[in-house]
Amino acid sequence: MLVKDIMKTDVKTITPDATAQEAASEMVKYGIGGLIVVKNKRMKGIVTERDMLKKVVVEAKDSSKILIKSLMVRKVIMIDPNASLSDAVEVMNHHKIKKLPVLDKSTLVGIITITDIISYEPKLVEEISKLFVFRKKSPVAG
Repeated sequence: MLVKDIMKTDVKTITPDATAQEAASEMVKYGIGGLIVVKNKRMKGIVTERDMLKKVVVEAKDSSKILIKSLMVRKVIMIDPNASLSDAVEVMNHHKIKKLPVLDKSTLVGIITITDIISYEPKLVEEISKLFVFRKKSPVAG
């Protein structure tokens, strides 16, 4: 199974000049834990719930005055859409992250999260189970 088979293509984004409050509102609105930061259609970074907690909430800053460009992670770990799901999990484990933007060449085409992978797992089990055909044994005459 490949990343492109289960990635979300409706990637929620925000600009670097948006505020932390706007980002938090977007995350709540869509029920997500992070936003890709984009300027002029180019990915500039990522901002997550963890970034907001560490750099706004814990430091008791005014979220309406803090800009995303001061919160976002600029060095974003990403993955190719043709990578395997096991490669995605390996990257996430190695970097201790839960979200991977998916880039085809330099174009943002999707995002895959650990939740996507976990929720897909039952589908993998279901597909594998189709390989086994369970038949009743016919009684053997003695």
